[in-house]
Amino acid sequence: MGVPSRVAAVLAGLLLLVGCGAPPAAGPSAERSLILATTTSTQDSGLLDVLLPAMTEDTGWAVKPIAVGSGAAIEMGRRGEADVLLVHSPAAEEELVATGVTGRRLLVMHNDFVLVGPATDPAGIRELPVAEAMATIARSGSAFVSRGDESGTHAREKQLWEAAGVDPDGVWYRSTGQGMGATLRVADEAGAYTLSDRATFLAQRDGLRLQIVNSGDARLLNIYHVIEITPAAGERVQPEGAAAFVDWIVGPRAQQMIGEFGTTEFGEPLFTPDAGKTAEQLGG
Repeated sequence: MGVPSRVAAVLAGLLLLVGCGAPPAAGPSAERSLILATTTSTQDSGLLDVLLPAMTEDTGWAVKPIAVGSGAAIEMGRRGEADVLLVHSPAAEEELVATGVTGRRLLVMHNDFVLVGPATDPAGIRELPVAEAMATIARSGSAFVSRGDESGTHAREKQLWEAAGVDPDGVWYRSTGQGMGATLRVADEAGAYTLSDRATFLAQRDGLRLQIVNSGDARLLNIYHVIEITPAAGERVQPEGAAAFVDWIVGPRAQQMIGEFGTTEFGEPLFTPDAGKTAEQLGG
């Protein structure tokens, strides 16, 4: 992300809060605020707008979110520019843990990735296993829009291309370098396929012509972990704030809120709460 300092990260978080209309936290002092670096899907889906005020209410810690791709969020943690992470890029997370700058890494929730595209499905991928679907898109030359931002979604997309035996290149393949919401809009305008997390797509589908055209494959499981950052990453890290966030998000109130999120508007939850489970139990 290129955030030069923790001060800049705090300011960026405040701008995000203003931009998304979230009310300022009441009560906590500056010493009781923490920085959460997270994937864009938690913001674009609206989940943060529900969880963070409740976190502040229960713990007294104000949370300043920095919503970027999981890769950028993980780099912020590595540099000590965030206190806690909520991300969905397991291989990159494990690399971060191996550096010794983290505390607990716990499963929080899951949903799935979906391939979305024009209703006409020009490549004909609806009934195919996902790796075959990706190969078919490439073989047909159908337009595909990638986030191209080293996010968790982009990492999964690259894994799917590898499984399909495809090195995506050519006029049919385009990268935005942007978050999920922006990438969905670009794909919609171009009449292209893209890979999205289900939550962001459902939250934004009313403004899109795109439809889910391929889903349900085991390779599309999307797992989110919370990761504590410790002072080993930098002296400005607040381990008390990180611990408070981890304890709260895997606790009963947060897990219930996660399990209910989306049911009123979409008729189904956008995430499944998973505290106490392991990725292996989910098949990830």
